[in-house]
Amino acid sequence: MDEVLLRSLTPAVITILVRRGADFAAAEDAVQDALIEAFRVWPADPSPSSRLRSSTGEPVRDPKGWLVTVAWRKFLDQARADSARRRREDLVDEEPAPGPASDVDDTLQLYFLCAHPSLTPSSAVALTLRAVGGLTTRQIAQAYLVPEATMAQRISRAKRTVSDVRFDQPGDVGTVLRVLYLVFNEGYSGDVDLAAEAIRLTRQLAAAIDHPEVSGLLALMLLHHARRAGRTAPDGGLVPLAEQDRGRWDTRLIAEGVQILQAALARDRLGEFQAQAAIAALHADAPTAEETDWVQIVEWYDELARLTDNPVVRLNRAVAVGEADGPRAGLAALAALDDSLPRYAAVAAYLHERDGDAETAARLYAEAARKATDLAERDYLTRQAARLNAARRR
Repeated sequence: MDEVLLRSLTPAVITILVRRGADFAAAEDAVQDALIEAFRVWPADPSPSSRLRSSTGEPVRDPKGWLVTVAWRKFLDQARADSARRRREDLVDEEPAPGPASDVDDTLQLYFLCAHPSLTPSSAVALTLRAVGGLTTRQIAQAYLVPEATMAQRISRAKRTVSDVRFDQPGDVGTVLRVLYLVFNEGYSGDVDLAAEAIRLTRQLAAAIDHPEVSGLLALMLLHHARRAGRTAPDGGLVPLAEQDRGRWDTRLIAEGVQILQAALARDRLGEFQAQAAIAALHADAPTAEETDWVQIVEWYDELARLTDNPVVRLNRAVAVGEADGPRAGLAALAALDDSLPRYAAVAAYLHERDGDAETAARLYAEAARKATDLAERDYLTRQAARLNAARRR
């Protein structure tokens, strides 16, 4: 079963059904039913010689066309069963003859619809994963550690919310990118690698639209994903960037990310994801933590702060300033920020430790651990506090 192929075809099949007259919610449901049918009849043999077979046992040489045909019939079956929906009943006599699927690709419009501003971020993420990503409701629920019924309700509400949005209505690329980045940052849970899924969807988006910020996000994801193997210790503990074994980083992904970023930056239309990717590239380029070009990283944070005016960006900039100009300069930059910011205490602890104030650093590490919502981060901060307290008692 080539699950990746099936899921990659999902958005194009949905958009074909919409062009034929199905509303988005009905089209999405029909395609999900067609995917289930495909999973049932697709050969278990993963070799290139295996082929999807029709109900007659004949090999299917056009999987996209097969999905369109099956999904359209699923849609018509539902239309026939719902006598109250006269518009759909009129379509029953208009079933197109089976044949090659249309080459028209409205995938980009589907991205815009699933990330519509009227949706909450969590609803946009869920709808994107289902309609664009081709994941089942169960897979999405497992990935976000919520009951399947809860996720089904979330997706249904999202589809109702966008039911009156014109499919050809222009969308906002920035909103789509933020939704994809939310997916990427969920990492891995359940049986779905959400980080890898986000990269796949962003690649797909990059093929549909020529936009430097799409390339910037893709580069950022690749550069972060390249360090994945080095982020956790064998016991599952968090390994900070400076302590990671750089030999475990994926140099192929780094090279690809840098190449994509350089092409995007050459267009001279800087955006926030390109700036973030530039920072990630500088970290990836350093052979050792000590050789990191912190001065240039500060400059990129200045650009990012200008683009976003985000206090979290300024928090990260304080760390970079502390590395480039010394911990006291970093603490001075930190003092201008709100101490209720997430990770403020952790940053302050690190800079105070760098400045030789172990007592204050230990107290702040303990405070940061109490506020941490991620278990691995909480354990790491607790160990840092314990390390400094033990050293002071010696």
